[in-house]
Amino acid sequence: MIKDQLLRIFPVEGVGSGVIIDKKGYILTNNHVIEKANKLSITTTDGNVYEGRIVGTDKQTDLAIIKIDSKDALSSAELGDSDQLKIGQIVIAIGNPFGLDGGPSVTAGIISSLTRRLQFENGIMELIQTDAAINPGNSGGPLVDTKGKVIGINTAKMPYAQGIGFAVPINVAKMIISDLIENGRVTKRPWLGISAIKINRELAYSFRLASIEGSLVAEIQTNSPAHYADLRKGDIIESIDGIKIVDPFQISNYIRKLSVRDKITVGINRYGKKIMKEIRLKPYPTNFN
Repeated sequence: MIKDQLLRIFPVEGVGSGVIIDKKGYILTNNHVIEKANKLSITTTDGNVYEGRIVGTDKQTDLAIIKIDSKDALSSAELGDSDQLKIGQIVIAIGNPFGLDGGPSVTAGIISSLTRRLQFENGIMELIQTDAAINPGNSGGPLVDTKGKVIGINTAKMPYAQGIGFAVPINVAKMIISDLIENGRVTKRPWLGISAIKINRELAYSFRLASIEGSLVAEIQTNSPAHYADLRKGDIIESIDGIKIVDPFQISNYIRKLSVRDKITVGINRYGKKIMKEIRLKPYPTNFN
């Protein structure tokens, strides 16, 4: 943190929180907290200070793993199941808001939404929304349930939100933690290779589309699974594995829960002709932005 001439405290980029997820000293936090840091200094709740190092990062989920080395046994948090959360459930946000002295703070609230979709620079993220106060410095800290289990990782990437906090669901983190620790990045994220937009009546009438529902394929990435399966720009995706598709987010949300090399069956409408395509997913390419 820094102070101006009036001794007012302002956070600097990189000030944030985290949660120890195992006794080896691995810490889960937000990627935006550490991505521009030249040096990591970690202070635990008992006041001990450690030098940390970055183990793995993932911009798409805004998550990162850092590590500290300690001769003493470290206490670690238990990870919960964010798929079991309910709207109205009491939750507690733990962190170090604004980098203030005096250790971590705790705020409480309820879950306001479980599927709040927000657009960030690296794509759409589906976050937990809570009215527990989450401020700069809280980013990367745990959102826990009343049993003390971590059910989300707080993020303060929306500085102008008033009375609203957001957290990355812990099940999203659980899918990539081992990959980040072992490889430093996500290597097992399945990839389809399309960009799509939601169809509404106005769009359908303006472009004389064959359907007023579904997701319109706007782009096909070269050498992607969709490319090799002969999906085309202008195709309308109406279903995946029998699930009706009305929003492009359904596609990405469904695929991220699958594994590399899984096969999916995509139902498309190509200028009025119904076609079924079987597509084998591939790993998300490291050089694709």
